[in-house]
Amino acid sequence: MKLSKQPSYKSFGEKAILVEWEAIISQENLTKILSFKDQVSKQITGISELIIGYNSLTILYKNVIEDLSNEIDNLKEIYESLTNNKTTKKCTWEIPVCYDKEFGIDLEFIAKRNNLSISTIIELHARSLYTVFFIGFLPGFPYLSGLDEALYVDRKAAPELNIKKGAVAIGGKQTGIYTTNSPGGWHVIGNSPLKFFDASKESPCFINAGDQIKFIAISKEEHQAILLEIESGNFKPKTIVND
Repeated sequence: MKLSKQPSYKSFGEKAILVEWEAIISQENLTKILSFKDQVSKQITGISELIIGYNSLTILYKNVIEDLSNEIDNLKEIYESLTNNKTTKKCTWEIPVCYDKEFGIDLEFIAKRNNLSISTIIELHARSLYTVFFIGFLPGFPYLSGLDEALYVDRKAAPELNIKKGAVAIGGKQTGIYTTNSPGGWHVIGNSPLKFFDASKESPCFINAGDQIKFIAISKEEHQAILLEIESGNFKPKTIVND
């Protein structure tokens, strides 16, 4: 792994250290962050949580950091040793999405704004392979890179008060999925029937940073059928493990 530029390290309160890379969204940064996160979790005890951002990793400790300089030196040593380490294998998930106008409440706006037909919007959105950069905003909400430039659209000036659970939306140069009913400022183009966050499970979110997502267009009838399968516990998202 090429480690061309070093990250910065700084205190983030009494129990946390913020590690930041170049302020760009890139696969290279994501690979570095994920590798670093894996090794920090294996080599440092007393960690309560590791939070990934587009160009950062926040390391939360269970106790107050007594010697910040020493802890940063430990982290730097781990980072410098990453050259021969590999990240954990990641998955590609097939996520069904119904792009019907009943769900895609902002399809017509994007069509007019970007001078595209609705069928072209759907085709372009479902054609891309997306990378999950991090989970945030809502529990299980995946921030995805890989959106076709033709679909870029600024976020809404005034957020909607109630975006429905499962809404697939576009915000700026990104696409994502609202995992619960929530206010939101992204443009909604469809809905996935899947349950992306389940607090009753040991791993509440089945999608992780570094995974990839392929959206699969489905009909309203298929959307309803999958909902019923999920309620009965008979539906599992399709996935393959990447090398």
